[in-house]
Amino acid sequence: MEVLEKTWVPSFFSNPILPPSLRDLIAISLTTVCATKHDEGFNCFCLPGHGWNASVFYHHNTCHDSYWFHSHNCIIFHQPNTGYCQLLPPVPGNLSLNSAMPSSGNTVSLAVFLSHEATHLSWHLQPLGNHKPVILQSGTQVSFSAETDRAILTITNVSQDWAGQYICRFVSRGFLWELHQMVEVPLKASDVIRHPSQLSISCNAFSGFQLRCCIPKTNLTYAASWSPQYLSSTTALLSSTSGTQCLTLVEPSCPKNDTKYTCKLQSPGLAPVSIPISVSIIQDHDITCPQDSLGGDWNITKAGHVAQIPCPVNRTGMVERNCGAKGIWGPITSSCTDVRLVAMFHTAQLLLAGQGNPKKKVPQLMAELREHVVTVNSPSDLLALLDTVKILAQVVTRTRTALPSQTMEDFLVATNDLLELDLDSLWAPALAQVPSVSSTILQAVENLGQSLCSSDHPFNLILPNVQLQTKLLEPKIPEDYSVSFSTHPPLRAKIPHHALAQLAWETGQVSISSMVLSKLGHILPMNYGQGLRDLVYDTPDLVLSNSIKDGNQTITKVKIIMDFGGTKGSPTCVFWDHNLFQGAGAWSREGCEAGVGDTHSTTQCICSHLTSFSILMSLHSVPDNPTLTLLSQVGLGASILALLLCLGIYRVVWRVIVRNKISYFRHVALLNVVLCLLAADTFFLGTSLLSLGPHSPLCLPVTFLCHFFYLATFFWMLAQALVLAHQLIFVFHHLSKHHVLPIMFILGYLCPLGLAGTTLGLYIPQGKYLREDACWLDGKGGALYTFVGPVLVIVGVNGLVLAMAVVKLLRPSLSEGPQIEKRQAILGVIKALFILMPIFGLTWVLGLATLMDGGNKFPHYLFTVLNTSQGIFILLFGCLMDKKIQEELLKHFCCILPIVSTVSLATNDMSDLESNK
Repeated sequence: MEVLEKTWVPSFFSNPILPPSLRDLIAISLTTVCATKHDEGFNCFCLPGHGWNASVFYHHNTCHDSYWFHSHNCIIFHQPNTGYCQLLPPVPGNLSLNSAMPSSGNTVSLAVFLSHEATHLSWHLQPLGNHKPVILQSGTQVSFSAETDRAILTITNVSQDWAGQYICRFVSRGFLWELHQMVEVPLKASDVIRHPSQLSISCNAFSGFQLRCCIPKTNLTYAASWSPQYLSSTTALLSSTSGTQCLTLVEPSCPKNDTKYTCKLQSPGLAPVSIPISVSIIQDHDITCPQDSLGGDWNITKAGHVAQIPCPVNRTGMVERNCGAKGIWGPITSSCTDVRLVAMFHTAQLLLAGQGNPKKKVPQLMAELREHVVTVNSPSDLLALLDTVKILAQVVTRTRTALPSQTMEDFLVATNDLLELDLDSLWAPALAQVPSVSSTILQAVENLGQSLCSSDHPFNLILPNVQLQTKLLEPKIPEDYSVSFSTHPPLRAKIPHHALAQLAWETGQVSISSMVLSKLGHILPMNYGQGLRDLVYDTPDLVLSNSIKDGNQTITKVKIIMDFGGTKGSPTCVFWDHNLFQGAGAWSREGCEAGVGDTHSTTQCICSHLTSFSILMSLHSVPDNPTLTLLSQVGLGASILALLLCLGIYRVVWRVIVRNKISYFRHVALLNVVLCLLAADTFFLGTSLLSLGPHSPLCLPVTFLCHFFYLATFFWMLAQALVLAHQLIFVFHHLSKHHVLPIMFILGYLCPLGLAGTTLGLYIPQGKYLREDACWLDGKGGALYTFVGPVLVIVGVNGLVLAMAVVKLLRPSLSEGPQIEKRQAILGVIKALFILMPIFGLTWVLGLATLMDGGNKFPHYLFTVLNTSQGIFILLFGCLMDKKIQEELLKHFCCILPIVSTVSLATNDMSDLESNK
């Protein structure tokens, strides 16, 4: 250092002790300084105004053990005098920022303007508190653009993570250059952590309280203070922990009234940042939750407030407990998460955003992932770890990063340990918070499992819950690809050679990966796609994931044959479709067929695409859907014809059969039943014949109309039953048409319209109105029960009326005439059963059996036959078996009536006239 600091004058070089070759020098210009390393070689750096030629720099390693040198300024030589620094020309560019002080959430652009041609241009960020710059690459927040004389770096949604020194490195005029620009990001309120967010205290048991606000590390200077400022008895304490500065307010006395304390942060030239904390004073008449020690020290809290306690050491978040309106403590909710898992998740987030080199950071994070799985002991820990896996999969897919074998092993071991975590205490609460997380993890495993470096094939790894086998195919004509797994039950997969021969083979490096996951089926949501939702299935034991990659391109349309052993009942070949149920995923059988395997307990699945497959097993056989469809169409067609015939009969005999009030009310109700059932059956048959699917624009209105008309059918049956019940109970009370008819129409049309409209408005916003496989109400979402519930209630009421009618027929009172003979009573009961039961819709009770047991054939077939034949029942028992209708039809078509019948009819007519008076 003495040599560097000495001032050299010309008289020094005339000193006779110098060698003759140096006596002619007039000055010395030092450019390079080298220092001996501890092991071997020399660290050589350039003095100001000098630099290494780019060719020299790129052929030597940089000095990593000297933090105060720029990395491009110091290089390592094995021998001295190998190279020297050169005088630098003027800087061939300048770096500028589009905004002097970007706000959080805004976009920042840095542009370097070049006066000479530049190559090897790269951007780096030296974050706050980090001595080593981080390379910036294209990500979700980082993007690059270039023009002839400039290069632009754009960062969206900036936060404190993007504050620091930005470095633009490039080679120009033979030298490596660095341009620097400091970016400062002001704090916003969400950057500040306050504890607690609110507080309620009792002055009767007061021992003081503390309020704290903590700010992250920033390159701006902030002055922190608490207000109100008149609180002279308070004390503010400043402390720093883990790069965070906290300002704590110590309040020794109880405030007289409710007070809002504010932590105010002020930086010169910037708007202040205010963080309020409300302190509420508990009065004597206030409802409170008592002090409690369950899961922590919970102080007396005012009703309607949320009590908070900090997390234990090395965990971040908050433990909260709500005090209910009646002074009862609610459940404890904790967001406490291991700080190491939070830091790993944050690093993965920044990597996805564009900070860091994925080829270096992904292996590091995978190694940490494997290490930290064992530290998971809460649902918050599990969610943080799963989010990290999801982000790493997105990074690998986005950047097309190939994973070395060690990184793949770290990931698979971590996945195996994740599946081993306790289902009840960890997975179930985590899935309750984020139901789609298990489907997201399956997708991440699929993407990462196929990202192995081509040089590391073949790769085999067997773990208790994860097995992976990969293979690199030869570019020649391939053979059948087959793989088997030593699982229980056994599992095999094969891709025929003719399917492989159809691949493009663009890169000549086609790899196949097959992975088996056990226990994953227990954490996937029990969602089922089209055609699978009517049965209850056993939880799949194994999930087989297959993938083919041609270079960086993933191939999905390939035929695959799989043999699942240990199957029983009625197996269905399915795959996990990540797009169903608004991204939550579901099992689907599209593109897959089930066949018979080599043995009776083996099911062969043949699918036309690649993804994650499994077997769904129902202990009941699935009804023959085409047969049921045909039966339904034939029954509905016959029912429509019968109802039309019934309307024609009413047109002929209406004046004769409605000559008294009771008969009038009964047939008005029956006529409206015919009209509503005719409309509902017509719409339902139309959806079946036209094959309208849930995505058809006609599906929604048709479903609403079917719902309304079927409900109206049963409400008119209810109106008919109520009129009959009134007649049975109040024998001598006469009904008025002006009062009864409006009530019947309100009950028959307005009530079902209100139910159908409410169902539409309630379930359409939730996406749970329509089934996924038919134009009818969704059963899983609850919409179907707005139809089934009223129907079962009406059927129950009709059953009571039927029972009442039977009792009246068996045991008539003296006022109703002489006692009927035993034989006549039996015939009356049989007639009542055959007339009332079909009309009142008791066949819908069978619908309940199909909901409870979707796999039994008998309820399906019986319900389909009986329910689609309602129109025939109404024609037979409501029209043709009515004595008056029979007589009028005979009179109308034959014009000849027996004398007895005429006398009887005349008698009946006279009695009708009497009753109308």
